[in-house]
Amino acid sequence: MVTRLRLVSYNIQKAVGIDFRRDPMRIVEVVNAMDADVVALQEVDKRLGERPSVLCRRQIAAETDFEIAPLSTNEVSLGWHGNAVLVRRGLRVTATDRIDLPGLEPRGAVRVEIETGSGALSVVGVHLGLVRYWRRLQLEAIRVRLGAAPRRAVVMGDFNEWSQDRGLEAFDEDFDVVSPGKSFHAARPIAGLDRFALGRDLALLDAGVETGPLASRASDHLPIWGDVELEASQPAPGRSGPGDDAGPVA
Repeated sequence: MVTRLRLVSYNIQKAVGIDFRRDPMRIVEVVNAMDADVVALQEVDKRLGERPSVLCRRQIAAETDFEIAPLSTNEVSLGWHGNAVLVRRGLRVTATDRIDLPGLEPRGAVRVEIETGSGALSVVGVHLGLVRYWRRLQLEAIRVRLGAAPRRAVVMGDFNEWSQDRGLEAFDEDFDVVSPGKSFHAARPIAGLDRFALGRDLALLDAGVETGPLASRASDHLPIWGDVELEASQPAPGRSGPGDDAGPVA
């Protein structure tokens, strides 16, 4: 059995658009229009205090077909280190994980394990650092955390990497890194900072950047999307059941 999913990643810049207005509803409308199954959001929480979310949980429940993966450590944040994951209702979240990342600036990644018709899929949402040296170490930390399960994982988010052929070496062996197009700056896109890294059991069918009028105003990044197929899991000898090859997830 093969499962098809649409993945979306979006750095929402705390819902502040290129017109300098904070308008969370614009973000919700952009996400709704993209017909996604799984959405990784970056910069969804404010930086100070308890890091309250700029998106309202009640609004997401009432205005979207998504559920919020349980990643926050308090009642006011939507995610962790600004990273949140939305999952279309009907897809079951079986586990979540928070991954500390090295760096001079505080960074973290989030992992959500989702049960699909083809078995478990690990989705890792990231917003990597501004310095390549630390980005390389951050990618290595994510790869180590995935353990023996990178084939059935996708890492997606703002990689903050301007180069097309440098800085992502930690993923060369296990992932196909895809830049769907230029996603930054929304007013005049010049760089493909937002990317997908697909494990070997995921096949990319199509990918792109949402460049519509609303998306071009709602944040300084444009959202990216990717349509993928996930092959059915094959239990290892002496083991059974989807997801048995997963790495440590809490």
